[in-house]
Amino acid sequence: MTEKKHLFGMRAEERERLLQSMRGAKPEPRRDVTPQYSPDLTNFATLPQYTQVQVEKAVCKKLGIEEPYYICHDGLSQEVAHINGRAYVNFSCYDYLGLNGDPRIMQAVQDALARYGVSASASRLTAGERPPHRALEEALAAIYGTEDCLCFVSGHGTNVSTIASVMGSRDVIFYDQASHNSLIMGAALSQAARFSYPNNDCDALEQSLRTHRASFQRAMIVTEGLFGMDGVITNLPRLLELKEQYACFLMVDEAHSLGTVGKYGHGVGEHFGIHKERVDIWMGTLSKTLCGCGGYIAGTKALIDILRYEAPGFVYSVGMPPLLACASLCALDCMEKEPWRVAAIQEKSQTMLSLAHEAGLDTGKADGYAVIPILVGDSVTCVLLAAMLKEEGILTLPIIYPGVQEGRARLRFFVSARHTDLQIKEAIATCAKLLPRARANAKRAAG
Repeated sequence: MTEKKHLFGMRAEERERLLQSMRGAKPEPRRDVTPQYSPDLTNFATLPQYTQVQVEKAVCKKLGIEEPYYICHDGLSQEVAHINGRAYVNFSCYDYLGLNGDPRIMQAVQDALARYGVSASASRLTAGERPPHRALEEALAAIYGTEDCLCFVSGHGTNVSTIASVMGSRDVIFYDQASHNSLIMGAALSQAARFSYPNNDCDALEQSLRTHRASFQRAMIVTEGLFGMDGVITNLPRLLELKEQYACFLMVDEAHSLGTVGKYGHGVGEHFGIHKERVDIWMGTLSKTLCGCGGYIAGTKALIDILRYEAPGFVYSVGMPPLLACASLCALDCMEKEPWRVAAIQEKSQTMLSLAHEAGLDTGKADGYAVIPILVGDSVTCVLLAAMLKEEGILTLPIIYPGVQEGRARLRFFVSARHTDLQIKEAIATCAKLLPRARANAKRAAG
């Protein structure tokens, strides 16, 4: 008796071959088809980002000027910079209180280096902490009157990790359009819904809250204390009203306002005289006023516990080098003991703002705290003006598209407590003198 073959349990390929043989047909040979991909897909030079970079380089070459970015300095970043042996009055660094290179900070770093070495070696979660880490966090928490504080190794990573750790897909974030890239990237990574509003336009924010807030679980309003691109102080009292009316978290980025705003440099909370615990998340960076590197979050113990154990940029990143924590702690102590530094930068900033107005320069809505933008319009004019100022011994960098909207290119002057009135006066006078020439040259280049 011939054994019958059945089709059950066979793979589709085997069944097809058996059926074809039973019909007397020859089975189709097996063919493996490999998709063909363009070699451009593994060539970074074909990415649009690379094209944009090359366009910017080509513009500088056509204008006959050096690229204004990644300039190598010979020494300290202070109110005077040295590049290739030449001295420049420096308005391109964040040494707001003039503490970078202060002997007390240098000594604190040397002592920390001898005791703790250079690296924390791994994340603080796994490799442990050093006393300077907690000392700095306790000092910052005291500044803000919060229950706790946590320091991250990266300022950008502080914002990204914090927002992404506390907000989720059922939540919504309302952010100021002028907010720093790190705040916007953190909002995107959180997968929360996102709505922007024009810079410092609380009426527009209120309308957005009225329209969208009820559709989501938790909500957060994100803003800067002092906007780094525009030198504008946020309308904190109104933001607090809205955040309380619509049950939102409020996050304030004080990267540029710690040390520069408020009688003692304690930021926008001190400036407006509000109870700082009304703000849910205080953020700041350590690389500006505090002469270090990294960022911090100050808030409730519950918030800090979440970040300490859940924030990817903290848990999975190496801890801040102890010597940098010592540097920032010493700088914070200097700020507290020497309030004249805060008064000096505020006075000098107001002087620069007034001189700019007298010279007919456009400073936008700047309030005159540390960041003084000079709006020039198109990107080519801005780059040319920066190059001309450098030839005159004045260093300030152009901010052009896509960093700002096309037509809103500007030079940003960062004021330091160490700048002299003469340096400020000459910088503004030179800028006003050269701007018409830069515009004329840009027009000729475009023609």
